[in-house]
Amino acid sequence: MSRYRVQNPATGEVVETFEAASDEQIQQALASADAAYGLWREKSIQERAAVVRRIAELFEERKEELSRIIALEMGKPLAEGIEEVEFAASILDYYGVHGPSLAVDQEIPSTVPGKAIIENCPVGVLLGVMPWNFPYYQVARFAAPNLVLGNTILLKHADICPRSALAIQQIMEEAGVPDGGYANIFATHEQIAAIIADPRVQGVSLTGSEQAGSIIGEQAGRHLKKAVLELGGTDPMIVLDSHDLASVAADAWNFRVYNGGQVCNGNKRMIVMEDIYDEFVAQLKKLADGLVPGNPLNLPEGAYGPLSSRAAAEQVNAQVQRAVAEGATLQVGGVLSEGEGAYFSPAVLTGISRDSASFREEIFGPVAIVYKVSSDEEALELANDSDFGLGGSVFSTDKARAAKIASRLNVGMAHVNIIAAEAAELPFGGVKRSGFGREMGPLGMGEFVNKRLYFVAG
Repeated sequence: MSRYRVQNPATGEVVETFEAASDEQIQQALASADAAYGLWREKSIQERAAVVRRIAELFEERKEELSRIIALEMGKPLAEGIEEVEFAASILDYYGVHGPSLAVDQEIPSTVPGKAIIENCPVGVLLGVMPWNFPYYQVARFAAPNLVLGNTILLKHADICPRSALAIQQIMEEAGVPDGGYANIFATHEQIAAIIADPRVQGVSLTGSEQAGSIIGEQAGRHLKKAVLELGGTDPMIVLDSHDLASVAADAWNFRVYNGGQVCNGNKRMIVMEDIYDEFVAQLKKLADGLVPGNPLNLPEGAYGPLSSRAAAEQVNAQVQRAVAEGATLQVGGVLSEGEGAYFSPAVLTGISRDSASFREEIFGPVAIVYKVSSDEEALELANDSDFGLGGSVFSTDKARAAKIASRLNVGMAHVNIIAAEAAELPFGGVKRSGFGREMGPLGMGEFVNKRLYFVAG
């Protein structure tokens, strides 16, 4: 089977295949990206920003078409696909509008006679290695700030997203990005290593698994290349109390099963106070009960779509079964479909022991895991007992109480009374084994930039 393919996760049917790039094609892409950088960086930042704004417009104009592509590629329901494209467009527009002001030069006081300025200069060709779970959003948050800055991009997308990868490149070119300034590459793992080692490439950004991040991070470090890594997460959602527990439980459930539960910053560990625990679990079970598999191209109410692939569904099923074997209780759901489809019914899992191997794992699928605690300190200690540190949230009618706990979460994004605040202007990223570096917002503008000192004596 070809490495790059469109394989309908609802049926397992391979719809189209794409050959991986030859080494010669990779070298041509590198040369074109390097040549384009010489031209692109010479344009004013306002000119580059105008191109990025046009990219945003094209995303918005083509959102129906783009959403249908990923529904077939990785199983995202059409409504969620449209939301993703709209979010990607908002990120592109944010940098197209605000990018120039975020990159403005800064004069600093100096004891040496003269004028000292910190300039924000592009660094060159960048490599992006992007995942399948949000095929447009992930690319937008990497590409938008760097195109405005004047960098050029080689983009290696997920093996199962070739059509969306090509659609993005077409939009980039149509919007006015110069030839080679943004290039999709169907690269192999060996070619990725060679690209990172190439002296024309100045940095790499990866969103993906912990394993992939450790490989890319090691390769980047070996060649002294800047890296941004956004990896996995087991984000805690602490629920202390509520005037409307059913509403909080519904929000928890909807966020957890969104995109088939294949969300890096999903609320994968729900930590609930013992006096409301039983009711919270009952509400989740009610929401999970009776759901049926459906076609992501036309998903009716009360139905769930497939995961990204049969292998992904089988992985989630194996993790749930392992947790049950270790003593956990599967309250509802958790049924792997027969045949070649990638359907796994949304599940509620309780009673995972902190001594079990399952406690340390990230389940990248629609599984709500609930823990019972009896105090604020126990909730906080449990929340921080993770190798990951992407995001986390605390819910309470007492905002000060919730804020006190949230301020002590060892994560990159802490929230009070909202599971995850996400917008183009808000930085995204984690700590510990969730990676390093930030994307989006003002911080996203500063990752791949040469903060150059410019000094004029006098």
